Amino acid sequence: MSIYVGNLSYEVTQDTLSAVFAEYGSVKRVQLPTDRETGRLRGFGFVEMGTEAEEAAAIEALDGAEWMGRDLKVNQAKPKEDRGSFGGGGNRGGGNRGGGGRY
Repeated sequence: MSIYVGNLSYEVTQDTLSAVFAEYGSVKRVQLPTDRETGRLRGFGFVEMGTEAEEAAAIEALDGAEWMGRDLKVNQAKPKEDRGSFGGGGNRGGGNRGGGGRY
């Protein structure tokens, strides 16, 4: 199981987030996704803890709690959706862009 943590400050680090969750048990992993183009944090993250009981205690205690000036949204993470594959070569243009019609 993984914990979703939303409404995070853009100043948060893996270490600071880990320290908050460590109050409720052993933290195995912290992920803070960043925007691909800007490199800026996206305002949410994921935390994995040692046991489901530790995760449940952290969710219960931290959901709605104020931290770094924001009210946290903390719940069980949903499995990542399979969004299918995009792209794949195809011609997305409007046909002949060469002009004159002679080949």
